[in-house]
Amino acid sequence: MTQPTPSDPAAVTLELERLRRSVEVGFAEQAGSLALLVQRAGQTDRALDDLTTRVSSLERSRWPLPSLAAVVSVSALALTVWQAAGR
Repeated sequence: MTQPTPSDPAAVTLELERLRRSVEVGFAEQAGSLALLVQRAGQTDRALDDLTTRVSSLERSRWPLPSLAAVVSVSALALTVWQAAGR
């Protein structure tokens, strides 16, 4: 079969079909890439929510430490003053 000339309507139709197919393949690849990005964004959001929950629980459980340090310091000071006053 011979190649049609550029002015032949069949050649134009053939080139338009090739162009249409290229565009369809490109759109399909873009749609797949976007779906992957949306999935990764969802995973990132879940991981961030999990991390926020973990940090909040750590912050809640940490608050007594400075208070305990202050109580121990005051107790040590009181014991020192009591011993010094007793001698």
